[in-house]
Amino acid sequence: MYYFIAYILKIFLRVFGKIDVYNIKTLPTNGPYVIACTHTGWVDVIYLGTILLPSKIHYMAKKQLFYNGILSWLLKKLNAFPVDRNNPGPSVLKIPKRLLSKGEIIGIFPSGTRTNEQIALKQGAITIAQHSNVPIIPVAYQGPDNLKELFLRKKPYLIFGEPIYITSKDKERRTHFTNILEQNLNELERKISKNKEVG
Repeated sequence: MYYFIAYILKIFLRVFGKIDVYNIKTLPTNGPYVIACTHTGWVDVIYLGTILLPSKIHYMAKKQLFYNGILSWLLKKLNAFPVDRNNPGPSVLKIPKRLLSKGEIIGIFPSGTRTNEQIALKQGAITIAQHSNVPIIPVAYQGPDNLKELFLRKKPYLIFGEPIYITSKDKERRTHFTNILEQNLNELERKISKNKEVG
């Protein structure tokens, strides 16, 4: 079901034009790893998933999205699993750790709606990578965020950064690596802006 839906969505997105993808060769040839992508709407989730085909991404998604029966069914078919952002406990690590141990790819969108949520999500990505001993791949997206912007053919861009390897499992170092992740994401967004100017 994942591949069926993902390839249908890929064809759907092609109708609105080509996405410019940069530095995808920085990705490891296979999992496990964590992808931390900037997030401004639902379209970036689809673009990221279709660009990585045939590799599958297991997305962490806020639990509120699973309250709707149809949406919950679709998200689960797309390998998404719910996370309680307001009360993240030890159980939050169980699913991603299990998936990573099987060589899978975890997708996290650490750009929350509030500043404190952004920090918590970025630290969550670092914590998962620490516990599973896998790299984090920073990714930045700019482009359409909704159907209206898709129909207006707003140009999409996706850029991959170099893998970040967590060299320490100390809790005290999480802030340090969280800052590194933040800096990498900001730098990738600046590179997209430069490429827009050149293009």
